[in-house]
Amino acid sequence: MSKDSNGPARPRSATRVDVELTYEGWHRAARQLLAAEIPPEAVTWHERRGEQSLLLDLDGDSSATREGDGSAAPARESGAGVSDAGQASLDSGTATGVTPRAPGVTVPRTFVDLARRIADRGSAERSALLYRVLWRLTHGERRLLDGDDDDVRLLHDLARGVPAGEAAPPTRPRAGASRAHVAGGRGAAPAAVPATADLGELAEAVKGCTACDLYKHATQPVFGRGPRDARLVLVGEQPGDQEDRQGLPFVGPAGEVLDRALADAGIDRARIYVTNAVKHFKFVLRGKRRIHEKPGSTEVAACRPWLDAELASIRPDVLLCLGATAATAMFGKEFRLLKQRGQWLRTPGGLRAMATIHPSAVLRGPDEAAQGALYAMLVGDLRAAAAALGRGQPKGTAAS
Repeated sequence: MSKDSNGPARPRSATRVDVELTYEGWHRAARQLLAAEIPPEAVTWHERRGEQSLLLDLDGDSSATREGDGSAAPARESGAGVSDAGQASLDSGTATGVTPRAPGVTVPRTFVDLARRIADRGSAERSALLYRVLWRLTHGERRLLDGDDDDVRLLHDLARGVPAGEAAPPTRPRAGASRAHVAGGRGAAPAAVPATADLGELAEAVKGCTACDLYKHATQPVFGRGPRDARLVLVGEQPGDQEDRQGLPFVGPAGEVLDRALADAGIDRARIYVTNAVKHFKFVLRGKRRIHEKPGSTEVAACRPWLDAELASIRPDVLLCLGATAATAMFGKEFRLLKQRGQWLRTPGGLRAMATIHPSAVLRGPDEAAQGALYAMLVGDLRAAAAALGRGQPKGTAAS
């Protein structure tokens, strides 16, 4: 496998899983995927047909990603049996043909109960959702089920048999849940966005934002950067560790991937505006390391007025969402990156927009082949955005 100077090698595709759509089928596949440390963004799930066996290869379709900003996912926490804290062992043995890095995976008993109820009603989309939540639980988000999260609400919807299009009520944190990870607590003030189109004034004003609890733990807010006359705006998820320290968007490992991809796509970063849906870094501490944690819907909503102010000031011709968090912020929670990546849509405000994977997805690819496939996907979507800019629409209009 060869590389070039602009990024990882570019193979054809990522990891495919053909699975029997039952809890046992999903459980067996999930054990193998976890043992091989394959993240959900590098997996596509397909219904097993006839006598076809479980397939983990690199010849299927590549999938979209759960994003972050460059912080490498930590090795999963392991254990066995059941604890007094309501934890259960997901698996008790070695997956066939795979040597796991840990003897077992301990997850909340609640998740196992939900997984049994959901997987037995079977679909590839449900298998993907369950594995995404499982990955998050075992890679730094142990309190995921305690808080308000889109994936968790959807799990409870599906377990109750509620149609996917109907919203579930927000999940209430259990007693003792860390307030650092619950946005908009009692007394949180709405975002005080000044009535100005000046990006400098907005960047200064965001420093005083207390609309959610993330400001209590982050070093500083990270506002967008780029010229006000930019025709293209990129919106990511949230700042990462380096962005939080430097106060600039996309300057960490994910930013390095983005810079290479922009160059490959023929886009000058100095001429575009880059920002995030959430302006403060959300993380969990593991020793001295700050590990990225996906922001919840309340945190995205609390920060939305700042993003709206940026877009109102710039009025770009094209908006490109980097990852699922940015995409659902712009298109709504029914948007599915796996199915709708690369499709041109309109935002509620009339902007022509498209979603692609987050650059950090490339870093999370399980091997060189998967990283290359994800990188090629990102570059391809950036080229599509550049092509849209070349069609001659005047600045600030929405093309159909």
